[in-house]
Amino acid sequence: MKDRLLTWRPVWPVLLWAVACSAAYATLSVRRYDRFELASYDNAIFQQAVRGYAGLGWPIVDIKGPGFNILGDHFSPVTALLAPFYRIWPVAETLLVAQAVLLGLSIYVIFALAVRHTGWWAGTALGVAYGLSFGLQSAVKADFHEVAFGAPLLALAGAAFVEQRYRAVIGWSLPLLLVKEDLGLTVLMVGVALWVVGERRRGVGLAVAGLLGAAVVLVLIIPSFNPGGGYDYASSVGGDRGVLETLLDDPGRKAHTVLLTLGVTGLAALLSPWVLLVLPTFAWRFVGDNPYYWGTDWHYSLLLMPIVFVAAVDAMRRRPLLRLAVLPAVVVTATTLVGSPLSTLLDGDTWKDPPRAAAAREVISLVPEGASVETDIGLMTHLVSDHRVYWIGSVGEASPEFVLLDQDAGVGSPPDAVAYAEEAHGGSWTSVYDENGYQLAQRQ
Repeated sequence: MKDRLLTWRPVWPVLLWAVACSAAYATLSVRRYDRFELASYDNAIFQQAVRGYAGLGWPIVDIKGPGFNILGDHFSPVTALLAPFYRIWPVAETLLVAQAVLLGLSIYVIFALAVRHTGWWAGTALGVAYGLSFGLQSAVKADFHEVAFGAPLLALAGAAFVEQRYRAVIGWSLPLLLVKEDLGLTVLMVGVALWVVGERRRGVGLAVAGLLGAAVVLVLIIPSFNPGGGYDYASSVGGDRGVLETLLDDPGRKAHTVLLTLGVTGLAALLSPWVLLVLPTFAWRFVGDNPYYWGTDWHYSLLLMPIVFVAAVDAMRRRPLLRLAVLPAVVVTATTLVGSPLSTLLDGDTWKDPPRAAAAREVISLVPEGASVETDIGLMTHLVSDHRVYWIGSVGEASPEFVLLDQDAGVGSPPDAVAYAEEAHGGSWTSVYDENGYQLAQRQ
């Protein structure tokens, strides 16, 4: 019986659901890209980094500053795994589709795990709820982020934990150190969870590895690549007011985030030691002075989803009566679907071009391939593939050939591209395009 539980043969309904979710998320991402829907400039940042790896060089991100090595900002060398794919398809959509595939892998692992250990009905409810969970949807809406690699790793580590394959838990947890610098603390908590279930030696060893890994990255590696010799996000902990005051700021919003994160499992996750893994993420988010960290809109809840759903499966395996918790779990998940990113795929307007799409394509076509361009975040993601792109907030001493601004994006850009370019860079500039809120200036 035990060998049967450990079998990883595909179960067709599980596989089909994972593929369907992955396809839906890829479609949502690409459609948002095609419609020029603005999220942030993060996708452009990661595209420049992956392009550096694809060229067998350093992950240089000029958007953060001319010649800036992204390893001095966040430690995410795992994104180099996308380099072969980007070398074949050097477009923004490569990263968006890759993220959808990574989420699909995590959906398959967690759905299959749930079916094996809670039965078909409860397992299906959990698998569907995870595939539609707000953390995954919000992450897709925010475009590509490196934490997408953490979802399948945490799912696989969690599956090994539930099935008491503790050596595999360690094997799947350690690569998290290459996903992002804060995940060393999550690895530490995996060690604590192992310690709680009696795996004292392995637990202590993994906890120490996680703590040392985080320390080495934060104290040595990132500062060595950072022009300022430090870790830029350290100042966000507590901000100007201190850790306690920041922690107590907007308590309703933070409580909602915690309750919703646990509520998508019907609170069953609380009865497994695996739920301890959520603590480091909640900690850095709630003591950070960036209000975007506190809510459920961006990608910051992505890695919490595989954690709490694995914890729910573990709790239900230990206490079969807890399988009734899938009922409130499904209800909570259903409430989050109203107005969710995935629900926009059912909106006819999603499949139409917005009013300014033609103008956006036209102004981009006026920038020659390979040219250097300084821009705001309005069209940045669409320019990175075949141009050298700088951001107006960190252009430094760079001398771009073009300046492209989106006055209707609401990102506080200068009101006149030509005047800004002449003041910022000197020389003579001329207006090449000025329609529908887009302004393109060219150096003469």
